[in-house]
Amino acid sequence: MKPRIHPDSRLVVFRDRAADVTFLTRSTADSPRTIEWQDGNTYPLIDVEISSASHPFYTGNQRVLDTAGRVERFERRYGRTRKAAR
Repeated sequence: MKPRIHPDSRLVVFRDRAADVTFLTRSTADSPRTIEWQDGNTYPLIDVEISSASHPFYTGNQRVLDTAGRVERFERRYGRTRKAAR
């Protein structure tokens, strides 16, 4: 690696506002706000809207779409198509 071209990496606390979960990790991001962590040290605090704790992909809480109703509405509007011969 070339010297003096990479940003400084530091420990930062990310707080997911939706799930009320905090993560301590290394990042190049900085913030004027700080928080005291469980180890007694003070770290920069960055609030995020979504993280692995609240994102549906990671938590498994995905919304189920009513695809059957959409198919029926399509068939009513445009008619039923012939099934392809095998």
